[in-house]
Amino acid sequence: MAGRRVAVTAALLALLALLAACGGGAPDPAPPAGPPDPARTASAGPVGEQEPAPAGAATQALVPTPVTVPPGLGAEPFDTARRALVPAGWSMSVWARVDGARMAAFAPDGALLVSRPGAGEVVRLVAGPGGTTSTTLVGDLTQPHGLWFSGSTLYVAESDAVRSYPYADGRLGTPTTVVDGLPDARSPDLRGAYAHALKSVAVGPDGAVYISVGSTGNVSPQDRESTPQRAAILRVPPGGGPAEPYARGVRNGTGLAVAPDGAVWTAVNNRDNIPFPYDRPYGENDGSARGQVIPDYVDDHPPEELARLYPGRDVGWPYCNPDPDVQPGVPNSALDPSDVPFVADAETNPDGRALDCATLTPVEQTMGAHSAPLGLAFGTLPAPYGQGALVGVHGSWNRQTPRAPEVSFYPWRNGGLDGQRTLVGGFQAPDGSRWGRPVAAVPGPDGAVYVTDDGANAVYRLAPPGR
Repeated sequence: MAGRRVAVTAALLALLALLAACGGGAPDPAPPAGPPDPARTASAGPVGEQEPAPAGAATQALVPTPVTVPPGLGAEPFDTARRALVPAGWSMSVWARVDGARMAAFAPDGALLVSRPGAGEVVRLVAGPGGTTSTTLVGDLTQPHGLWFSGSTLYVAESDAVRSYPYADGRLGTPTTVVDGLPDARSPDLRGAYAHALKSVAVGPDGAVYISVGSTGNVSPQDRESTPQRAAILRVPPGGGPAEPYARGVRNGTGLAVAPDGAVWTAVNNRDNIPFPYDRPYGENDGSARGQVIPDYVDDHPPEELARLYPGRDVGWPYCNPDPDVQPGVPNSALDPSDVPFVADAETNPDGRALDCATLTPVEQTMGAHSAPLGLAFGTLPAPYGQGALVGVHGSWNRQTPRAPEVSFYPWRNGGLDGQRTLVGGFQAPDGSRWGRPVAAVPGPDGAVYVTDDGANAVYRLAPPGR
């Protein structure tokens, strides 16, 4: 591709260990049925100098639409008129301004709760005739991130613990510690080195609590053997008890949600600067390129994962990477993002002895490498979308051609997720500059979708016609 850098700079390599790519036994799940989806394509290019850049896999039926900014909410980046790509007939408005807005959950009373890890608090947002009001629901927390309601009980995932709170009349009662001692940058054995300290939480239909614990860095095999295990999804049984590994090899499963059939899914940020894994030439190389970090290959490998979890599942990191190439190792190969098999990592598993990648269940669904999926939520949208998963896509931080931020929608089909579709795009200009970076998207009780954005420090209301 024209204008691509031919080498990864030393500064990016140094940053690698510190930044996210941003984060009874059940049977193995069957892959989604059906033919290949035409939406499963690489990122589209610019649509014109005066148009927002299309966001991702499928921008079908999306149109550039002005973002409505109510009085008093027009601070940067909304001091300049902004347009988003949204479905025809839908509208998008700035509903609230929240610095560092991350994960979101609707309370039983209709209030929207939003976590602010940097501020150590969870805020409560309520719409009113004069606009949206924001109050601190709970503060003095340690990097609160994931939020989940089970009935009238709120679960809050901090970097070192998960606590539950009774919620009533817009207030929280006395907390109960679900699990503590989770690893973060203050853990003595890590000595401050923790790139993915933010945790997410979900509660299954049986009352079990699931916690996403990210890896300490880009490639840190010791996480698989740590206590408690890192790069894993932990499970606390119904009624309480110790947190035990439920799935492992999950580099940074920031998105965590429960599907319509009750299964837990995660959205995973995969590794950066993957070495070429095949003993063959690549591009202009005459000899074997195996083990080389080739920017053109890194741009599309490995894809980010949307994986269905079950007891004992291994998603492979850092020994095995999903490979979406229809022709493995061939430059410019077509990509098939569903039911993706694994290939051994040439850096950590060159002889395949650390982990036999052929034994791993293929990844049910993926998205473009370095997309950085964060929030994951299931819900039902108006036609033609229906039931499916909403994913907040943060966009790449080090891809040569930047992967654009967006909100993606994956239809729920036959117990699995179908191909990626863009629900909201336009956050990235043709030159790669951005005015926003979505984190989470959750369906609201009013039929709209609410999107948090920690780049624009905003919460958007995305509304279908008539809502």
